[in-house]
Amino acid sequence: MFREDGYYRKSSPREAKGGIKAQSGRGAFGKSWWAKRWIEVLEGFDIGARLARGRSYARRGQVLSVEIEKGIVTARVQGSRARPYKVEIKVKTLTEEEWARLIEALSSQALFVSKLLAGEMPQEIETAFDQAGLSLFPQKSGDLSTDCSCPDWSNPCKHIAAVYYLLGEEFDRDPFLIFKLRGMSREEMIERLHGSEVTTSAPEALPPQPLPPEAAAFWHGQDMPEDIAGDIRPPSITAALPKRLGPFPLWQGEQPLLQAIEPAYSGASAAALDLFMR
Repeated sequence: MFREDGYYRKSSPREAKGGIKAQSGRGAFGKSWWAKRWIEVLEGFDIGARLARGRSYARRGQVLSVEIEKGIVTARVQGSRARPYKVEIKVKTLTEEEWARLIEALSSQALFVSKLLAGEMPQEIETAFDQAGLSLFPQKSGDLSTDCSCPDWSNPCKHIAAVYYLLGEEFDRDPFLIFKLRGMSREEMIERLHGSEVTTSAPEALPPQPLPPEAAAFWHGQDMPEDIAGDIRPPSITAALPKRLGPFPLWQGEQPLLQAIEPAYSGASAAALDLFMR
């Protein structure tokens, strides 16, 4: 609430039940470079103490819900009043022509395609955005707008900051959400990348083998060539299929799901290779 002299009076939030708590108990939010870059945009607003209170709100579970759609994030945050505040974060989406330029730039690098299809964000991807004359993250005021139903005159306020921090953690788990905010879903991005994916590395089909002219060789068989199985090695990307499916939205488990199952995939690959070689 406001004081008579026009300044905002500090208030304590009501206890929230069933809120979304940040995974980080202390220190910085976000581990990946792309999540940290997103947080840098928020901290570049220079809103002082509201950043600290936003971090506290995120860690206490004051954010009750977060919905991420193309170009917009809507959330409900429990503050000092009985009714939760409505938060809205809008990000400028790319046009169809801009997406076409970006997909072309991404397709020129097989590494970009393979990592993105595996659910990873290559650090050099900003180079592809630069080549297309675009930016991955909001760069100017017109690229980002925020709004909250609370009475705080500051924008962004602590409620917006709390949602922003949670989004940074969510980007850690699913980098495709950054593309979604720019206007393209995970499914659409994968479909376009598949359409332009470099396929020269795929193994060639073996030519059909003629039947042996001798009847005995046909009925009793013959020695198998040593290289019939081809090049046997563990997959270059662990748990590739689950990574393509993506993480659960706003996962609240003690350990990220993909991080928990990756050792099982690695162990199975090693065991299968050992069994085959024996």
